[in-house]
Amino acid sequence: MYYEVYGQGKPLVLLHGGGSTIQTSFGNIIPLLIKNRQIIAVELQAHGRTGDRDAFLSFEQDADDAVQLLKNLQVEKADVLGFSNGGQTAIEIALKHSYIVNKIILASALYNRSAAVPQFWEGFNNATLSIMPTALQEGFLAVNNNQTALQNMFNKDVQRMKAFKCWTDEQIGSIRVPILIINGNTDVGSPEHAMQMHRLMSNSTLVILPGAHGEYLGAVEALHDGKWTQTYTVDIIEEFLDK
Repeated sequence: MYYEVYGQGKPLVLLHGGGSTIQTSFGNIIPLLIKNRQIIAVELQAHGRTGDRDAFLSFEQDADDAVQLLKNLQVEKADVLGFSNGGQTAIEIALKHSYIVNKIILASALYNRSAAVPQFWEGFNNATLSIMPTALQEGFLAVNNNQTALQNMFNKDVQRMKAFKCWTDEQIGSIRVPILIINGNTDVGSPEHAMQMHRLMSNSTLVILPGAHGEYLGAVEALHDGKWTQTYTVDIIEEFLDK
C-alpha cells in the first residue's frame, strides 16, 4: 500500500475517491490541512501506486487495509476524511473499526442506491474507459505510467459500483462516532440523501456546499479551469475536528 505522510499533530487519514490518486482527490487541499495536523494520505487497492490483489474491490477490504496501515504506523487513533468511494470506506471503518477513529468526515458519500438517479447506476452497465474523466486518467498515469493498470483499476471500480449493496438504516443509525457529512448541492448523491443520513446518525453534523462532486475539496476532475476557489471548506473541516 502506497501512502504519504505530511506535517505534525493529530493524524488525519485521507481516503480518495474511485479512479483517483492522492493528488487528484487531495492535491489542492493537503497544503492547507497540514498547517495544523499530520496528514496520512493513502492509495487504496489497485489505485495509483498501490498494488492489486486477485480479488474484487470492496469497501470492507479497503477499510481493513487502511486500519492495518494505521496499526503498522503505530497510530492508536486518527480522524478520517473519506471522499466519494473513500467515504463508503469510512462508513465501513465506523461500523467495524470505530475503536481506531476519533471523528469521521463523509464527503460526498453514498449509503443507499437511492442517493443517485437511476441513470447513474445504469451507466456502469456499459462503461468504457473513455467515460473516465481525462484529469483522472492523466493523474493515474502521472504516478503509475501503466495503461494496463489504469484499465484494471477502471474495470474493478466499475464492478464494485455495479455490485454496490446498501447499508441498512439500522446500520447507519448505529454509528456513534462524531460524523461531519459534507455534500455538494449538485453532487452525485442528492442533498436529500445527505439529510437522510444525517437524521439517522445521532452524532452527526451536515453541511451542504455549492458545487459538483468533489468541487468543494478541490478534486481535479471537478474544477473549472483547474482553479479551486472553495478553500473555506478547510475552515469547516478544522472547526469540526477541533471542537
